[in-house]
Parts: sequence; C-alpha cells; structure tokens
Amino acid sequence: MHTPTDEQAHAVDAFRAGDHLVLQAGAGTGKTSTLGLLAASTPRRGRYLAFNRDIARDAAGRFPSTVVCRTAHATAYAALGHRFTSRLNSPRQPAWKVGQALGITRPVRIGTHEIGPRLLSHTVLRAVTRYCHSADRDLAGHHVPRLRGLDGSGEQQQLAEYVLPYASKAWTDLQRPDRGAVRFEHDHYLKMWALTGPRIEADFLFLDEAQDTNPVLEEVFAAQRAHAQLVMVGDSAQAIYGWRGARDVMTGFDATPLALTRSFRFGPLIAAEANRWLTLADAPLRLTGSHDLPTDIGALPRPSAVLCRTNIGAMAEVLRLLSAGRRVALTRGQHQLTQLALAARDLQSGRRTTHPELVLFPSWGELQDYAAHDPAGRDLQPFVDLVDSHGTDTILAAVHQLTEEAHADVTVSTAHSAKGREWPTVRIGDDFPPPKDTDQTDAQGRPVPEPVSDTDARLAYVAVTRARRHLDLGGLAWINDHPAVQSAAGQH
Repeated sequence: MHTPTDEQAHAVDAFRAGDHLVLQAGAGTGKTSTLGLLAASTPRRGRYLAFNRDIARDAAGRFPSTVVCRTAHATAYAALGHRFTSRLNSPRQPAWKVGQALGITRPVRIGTHEIGPRLLSHTVLRAVTRYCHSADRDLAGHHVPRLRGLDGSGEQQQLAEYVLPYASKAWTDLQRPDRGAVRFEHDHYLKMWALTGPRIEADFLFLDEAQDTNPVLEEVFAAQRAHAQLVMVGDSAQAIYGWRGARDVMTGFDATPLALTRSFRFGPLIAAEANRWLTLADAPLRLTGSHDLPTDIGALPRPSAVLCRTNIGAMAEVLRLLSAGRRVALTRGQHQLTQLALAARDLQSGRRTTHPELVLFPSWGELQDYAAHDPAGRDLQPFVDLVDSHGTDTILAAVHQLTEEAHADVTVSTAHSAKGREWPTVRIGDDFPPPKDTDQTDAQGRPVPEPVSDTDARLAYVAVTRARRHLDLGGLAWINDHPAVQSAAGQH
C-alpha cells in the first residue's frame, strides 16, 4: 500500500468523525484501497456491499476481519433467499412453456399486430424482472416493457393492460418456496427481501459501484441511516446502465461529498483525455494522472483490446481481426450475437422469429425498410448492414472461432462489458459516431454539430480510461474537432 494521498487521508478523517459520505472515485483512483483505509481506522463492525462476487471476494482479502464483504444478493440469500434453493436450481425452460402454465394460450391483436403467446410470455417475465429492479411495492403498467413496433396511439397501454394480470400471477407463483411454474431467479428473492424492510446489522455500510445501483437496493441501503454510518462509493461519470433500470443515486444522496481524483492506472496524457469527456458529461470531478506512469496517445497497430459501443460493432471488429489472422477473444456478447444471427437467418428464410427485438417483423425485407427509413429503427441499421455484407453463416462461424482471453492476441469488448477492467494498450472501435450536424453553420460556413450527449460522454469516458500505457482514440478521434472541446480548450 502506497502512502495515502491527501484525498484519502481526508476521507479517513471524515469517516472517523462519523459523517455519512459520498465518495466520488474516478477511474483507477484506488477506491477499494481507500475503503480499506476507512475500515482499518475503526474497531467498529461494518458491511461492504459489492457489485459482483469477484469484487466482494477481492475486497474480503483486503479489508480487516471486522468487515463482512458480500454482494447484495448474498446478503438477501442469507436472510430469505435460502428458502428457495430448490427452485433456484430448477432446469431452464422456454418462456412460452411458462406462459402456458400461467394461462397464455392464444394470441392477442393490438392495432395491426397479432402478438403470439411466445412474445406475450416473454413480455410477462420481463415485466416481473423490471418490477424486481424497482423500489415499487406493487406491479404496475410501467413495468411492462415497450415492444418495438407498437407505436400507435394507446397500443403500449393496451399491451400493459393485457400483460399485467399474468405478471401478477407469475409473481404470486414465485412466492412458493417448494415448486412453481416460473423459473426462480436471484433478483426474485432480492426483491422479496427488500419488501420486508430489512435491517442490516452493522455500525457502518459501504455501498460500492453506487452509480449503477438498482432502485430496489438503493431503498434498502438508505433505510439503514437511522442506525448505521453510510458510505456510498462510485463514479457518477461511469453511470452507464440506465437502460437496465440502474440509476446514479450518488448525486442526490444527503451526505458529505468527497472525491478521489489521482489515478494510479495511467499518466497525465490519458488523464487529460478522460477530463475532456468528464467536462462534456458535466461530471463532478477531474482526474490527475500519475507522473511516474508513462502513457501515450496515438495509432496502435496491435492493441491488447478493442472497445466498441455495441455488440454489433464488436462483431464487425471480430470479423475484421479474424480475417487478419489474429486470435480473438470476445468478452460476453457471444450469446446475444448468436441469437441475433439466428433470428436474421429465420427472417431471410421467410420464417418469423421469436427474438424479442425482431419478433414483430414478418420478413427480412420489412426489417431492412424499418432500419433504413424509420427513426425508431436507426439503431438496427449496423446489424442489417453486417448481415447483408457478411451473411449469417459467416457471423455464426466467427463466433465459433473465438479464443479464450488467456490465449488471445487481442480482446474485443463493448465499453459496457469493459467496465472495471483495464489493459496495457487499448484502441477505441469505429462504432462511436460523432454527433449529427445541425442546420446551423459557424463563421467559416461549416455545419455546427449537436452537443455531445451525457450518455455518450460517460460511455466514452469509461472506454478511454481502460488503457494503462497507450490509447488509440480510433472511433472517438472526432472529439479533436468538436467545437465544444475547442471552445473549452480556448478558455484555459
């Protein structure tokens, strides 16, 4: 352990004074070692709630024995989830079979769409999952996910009214510890535990990765304030899971705000690059790199990792690297890509698909038109292009050629999956598009682009801070010419 920085020493002082804390910890700034310092500064007993099991295991080896390190799910399992052990180990079964057991046997017509029992069953189960991630006490219409293609007036409302009774029936089924029709998942007992208003016995609580906390856990954590000192730690600028129900709970939390800004991962050049995106994301902190870590920014012919914005972008990168004779690993995403490719093959063969993203399209031609001409389908265009350019057989063959990461020349990942990871050298993939041009022009007559969205800036920040030694901006190099960055540079 290095000598604590002034920021770390300040955090220890504030913690020993008994304050509730919000600790904004930038990329690579040693948040776990800082929490270890806090825990070691007191004989009191604490709990550390981690994002996943690996992080909890790592923390347990670094914290004093007075701190219990667990995931939120493990905490809920010990309290309540163990009653459902036999159901947790039940075999997987298709959603339509679950739907059949719940009474979904016929299609329903909404507008011009006939929605079959398979999609209805899948939608019911997704509604239950969304309810489990929320802090809501009861299932409601807003838990029913939107279906791509149900764009007519009142159509989504109609779907919710149909789905909700079955979702309630599924939730009732899940309350039975012995057996039931619905496959029991870990998020189910976490929700049940949260609904009991649990008290976590500890003098202090650390909540890690607080910027990506689901509302269900946020409510449990905040409810401990009356008897425990609360410490939230995370990085608001890395809040990139909003689409999954998570929300950044750090910014509105009533506590003393502190920051860790010196990165031990990289030097000043990458810190400066990170700060450009932090500025665009309107984030509360700026990073300082470690001067004893040599880092570089520029073109990389053979990076350790290539980080993409989407699974489709990652697949395009995999195909390119495989054709160049490289041994390629892909972090997660294989299953999603395989399912999309099989769905595309079904549509091209004139068959309907059960894939939830594509289920309402009767043919590949209809999907091509939707992606090309409907604003709501613009995000599917790269997928359509990939399939039209390479064919589904090539995509499926590429997935089978992937190598384990330990034996690969290069790892391809989405920026989402790269969160919490780092590599010596990183290139940013080509699927990070610049903001679109507005109809305005600058003094030289050039189109003025739209501002960079907070969401895009946060994802870019996560991507550029995965490199330790060398960063190739690749698909994010457009930032060098964006007026918002140039005007910010001119003010310094």
